Amino acid sequence: MSILVILLLLAIGAVVGGTAGYFARFFISLGQKGSMELQIRKMMLDAEEHAKKIIEEAEARGQEKVEQLTAEYKERERDLRGTEERLVRKEEMLDSRQLKIDGDEANLAKKTEDVVAAKAKADELVRAQQEKLEKLADLSAEEAKSELIKTIEKQYENDIESRMRKLDISGNEKLEQRANEILTTAVHRLGNSVVSDILATTITLPNDEIKGKIIGKEGRNIRQFERSTGVDVIVDDTPGTITLSSYDPIRRQIARIALENLILDGRIQPAKIEEAVQKAEQEINNIIKKKGAEAAYNAKVQNIDPKLLQILGRLYFRTSYGQNVLDHSVEVAHLAGMLAEELGADPAVARAGALFHDIGKAVDHEVPGTHVEIGRRILAKFGVDERVIKAMQAHHEEYPYETPESMIVQVADAISGGRPGARRDSVENYIKRLEDLEAIANQEPGVEKSYAIAAGRELRVIIKPEQVSDLESREIARHIADKIEKELQYPGEIKVSVIREMRVIEYAR
Repeated sequence: MSILVILLLLAIGAVVGGTAGYFARFFISLGQKGSMELQIRKMMLDAEEHAKKIIEEAEARGQEKVEQLTAEYKERERDLRGTEERLVRKEEMLDSRQLKIDGDEANLAKKTEDVVAAKAKADELVRAQQEKLEKLADLSAEEAKSELIKTIEKQYENDIESRMRKLDISGNEKLEQRANEILTTAVHRLGNSVVSDILATTITLPNDEIKGKIIGKEGRNIRQFERSTGVDVIVDDTPGTITLSSYDPIRRQIARIALENLILDGRIQPAKIEEAVQKAEQEINNIIKKKGAEAAYNAKVQNIDPKLLQILGRLYFRTSYGQNVLDHSVEVAHLAGMLAEELGADPAVARAGALFHDIGKAVDHEVPGTHVEIGRRILAKFGVDERVIKAMQAHHEEYPYETPESMIVQVADAISGGRPGARRDSVENYIKRLEDLEAIANQEPGVEKSYAIAAGRELRVIIKPEQVSDLESREIARHIADKIEKELQYPGEIKVSVIREMRVIEYAR
């Protein structure tokens, strides 16, 4: 019974507690709602006040901007007004100048008309005077002029000839003196040796017994050697020597080196011959490459194709009148460079043209054509500068002198080839060259005698004074020089001296 009462009381307490809690919560929520409305109202008032401040600040800034723009507008208006005033003043000034120019033009036109009228009047007076003179002299103006010139020429012929001779002699002396100074300077600055370089084709043997080994059984060794090298081996009765004969200087040198190595080795047989020839070819190729590079370096010519250097190096085994062609080319390059510096030409082009001027001789026995034409084709193939080709192609006058460097290369080539001891010649060729010079001079009409002197460097011609005048003597000298240039090949230059001497001889008996 007591438990039920307790449970009932608990239930009643729970209901009362829940009801009290609900009403308590209701009153609390009513209080909070009133507080939130107050906060919202306060926030709205704050926002309105803030917006009002922003509007006031914006109006203040807008007013400030308007004032600033107004001030700038006024400033620009003042500038435009000043510019307009200056333009008006300039326009007025131009108008005044135009008026002055128009006046000057009018005055000038009037003066021009006056000058034209005066000139016409003067021409009329001159023409009338000339007609009067022609009528009195019974000659036209052209006829009178011609007669006057003929009279003066006849009267002063000797004076004119003497003056021409003096001017010619004086000019030639000055030019020759300057040329000699330049050439002497260039030659003295270059101290290269001029000893002739002759590549021997004779092999010295340690003893005559080695000849048998070289020939081999039934001649098989010598035949194999000739087939491998392309060189003829001449074994004669001359003690201690064997001669190698070949038109190709490269093959001759390969054969020489191979044969010398075989003699040192002592084992001469077909297999060893082929091996020795291969080693000699490799050695010669290395020498050619090295000599080509050295020549280009010594001549101060850069940026050359390696294959072109290989062709250039072949000139080391080529000689011309006993002079090594590669050494000659380097020497010509040095001379051409110095002459170009003295004369104001391009030293680099002159040196390159001089270095390559004889490059065609490296393969002229393999390719048809003159060495100049072959050289042009070689340089063009390797893309060498056209100025260098023009500089090298005229050194034998097969092509015209197109640039100053081409003339310099020709002069340098003549200096190098004509230096004492630089080249050698046989007695037969020497005599023939002198005879050819004298024959060319003797063909001219009025020539009495001719003498080739100074080793063919000068040709003296004695003419008949009763048949040839002094002026005609000059023409004969020029004609002989032209024929020598066209018909003969020679190093350097040849001086032609025509001598006209009048001798009157009488005998008193």
